[in-house]
Amino acid sequence: NPAIEHTEPEFAMHSYWYMWKLPMFGETNVDTILAEAEACHKAYPNNHVRLVGYDNYKQSRGAEMVIYRGKTV
Repeated sequence: NPAIEHTEPEFAMHSYWYMWKLPMFGETNVDTILAEAEACHKAYPNNHVRLVGYDNYKQSRGAEMVIYRGKTV
């Protein structure tokens, strides 16, 4: 299950990032997922935005990557 998170660049190393909306349970369309990431980036242009993939079996994060980098101070 994919989810989008964002945070200010100065807090990028903290363990808590803000979640953009709710996780996209069962979403498999890549265009829909990337459109949500782009919407988050447009709403918070100075923040880092990352894509998170949750593992249903382990009930934890399976993978995560920053897809938009915010402006560093």
